[in-house]
Amino acid sequence: MPHVVTQACCGDASCVYACPVNCIHPTPEEPDFGTSEMLYIDPATCVDCGACVSACPVGAIVPGHRLTDEQKRFAEVNALQFTPDSAAAARFPVDPARRLPLAPIDKPRGIDVDEPISIGIVGSGPSAMYAADELLRHPQISVTIYERLRRPFGLARYGVAPDHTATRTVMRLFDDIARHSRCDIRLGTTVGRDITLDDLRTRHRAVIWAGGAASDRRLDIDNASAPGVLSATSLVGWYNDHPDYDHLTVDLSTSRAVIVGNGNVALDVARILTADPEKLAATTISRHALTALRTSAVREVVVVGRRGPTAAAFTLPELIGLVDGGANVVVDPVDLAGAHAEDPTTAAKLDVLAELASRTPYDGPRIRLAFGRSPRSVVLEATGRAAAVTFDRNRLRPDGSIEPTDETETIDTGLVLTSIGYRGLAVDGLPYDAARGVIPHDAGRVLRDGTPVAGMYVTGWIKRGPSGFIGTNKTDSAETVASLLADLEAGQRTAHRHRRRGSLVPLGRSRH
Repeated sequence: MPHVVTQACCGDASCVYACPVNCIHPTPEEPDFGTSEMLYIDPATCVDCGACVSACPVGAIVPGHRLTDEQKRFAEVNALQFTPDSAAAARFPVDPARRLPLAPIDKPRGIDVDEPISIGIVGSGPSAMYAADELLRHPQISVTIYERLRRPFGLARYGVAPDHTATRTVMRLFDDIARHSRCDIRLGTTVGRDITLDDLRTRHRAVIWAGGAASDRRLDIDNASAPGVLSATSLVGWYNDHPDYDHLTVDLSTSRAVIVGNGNVALDVARILTADPEKLAATTISRHALTALRTSAVREVVVVGRRGPTAAAFTLPELIGLVDGGANVVVDPVDLAGAHAEDPTTAAKLDVLAELASRTPYDGPRIRLAFGRSPRSVVLEATGRAAAVTFDRNRLRPDGSIEPTDETETIDTGLVLTSIGYRGLAVDGLPYDAARGVIPHDAGRVLRDGTPVAGMYVTGWIKRGPSGFIGTNKTDSAETVASLLADLEAGQRTAHRHRRRGSLVPLGRSRH
């Protein structure tokens, strides 16, 4: 039985280039790579060589005969992308180009620069570490990483749920990068407080800003700032021991929590709030969160999405991991009425939701997935704390879009968690696109009024917006580093011309 990609897939595509028969898709060269919910192995061309297993940084690839009960559904999920005679795939033609004879591999090449080069990187999350890895392939280059926190690796450490142990193993790769003799990580260093951006630009030949998307999108409804209303991000930081949320007080005395938004973070939070605390004890969950969860009164978490089930923000792998991992998940069949899929991944997602809608929930804490509801306001009790959330009901159109109705629904709750996305913050000294919450760029080159800012580059969420997975940053950072290296080589050629004309100006100064 062929190898299978499972839930832990981080999408960094290392497996794609390790595979000798090009059976893993989409590749970074294919247009759907940036939007795919995971990578998939074609069972018809996989030769079971195991090269992908060694290449995967998070252990997401498993031989088919070793799949656990929780993973078995992923064999069908993988096959669905390639098998034209399956029931669902018959509705979605398979692209024959996905069965090329060999994987497209770009061999690394040296750079035409003949002097030591120092590069600064701000941030130490996945995009920063992947950028450092790309740079350190070249012996002329040394890297200094500046991280404001006392522990590195950003969302890989503080954003991944503590019970997603496989996904968290990507930090082993980042540890290897950090131990490189030409890599220096300066922890507890805030750019703008301990060192200025101008200082960095003077100290290094180039600077890559990898600061991520540090704020939440605000829920713009009445009483959204009332006591009892928190961002899901802050709760994630609380249970992951993020120092910014050490002193957060989370009141779990309510029997029901409501999460507005239904992305993967929302499912993570719902799962943690309803999990057996004793099973979490063996994970990296913070001890203060574990203590609170042991006395929690929460018996139901309602995860509410504005749109219909086909437009749910959570991914198929996350849904399967939630359901087959033993969570008590329920769906109202009414919420699925009229939903139809336009692609095999969404079809599989609807199949899982329909299966949930037909189940009888068992006793114990449960997660309810609700669709077609737009939040209107947080209802307050006499003390000013959250007591409920009122939603406007939406109707699903045949094309999958929604339209409002005259119906409303009020869900009682003492804990409201908002999970409607992230947003990048402006950086002093750098241009900023306020509409998108990103730093303007061209292939990673920072742009001011359409003109590249010499020596400044950007990568990660602050470059492209809060999209993709941990591994998506690998290709994103590779693009930025390719631009940086091309500029270094162009600068070297310019310096050679100056020297031939008798100039004694060093390369670094000539570039400034």
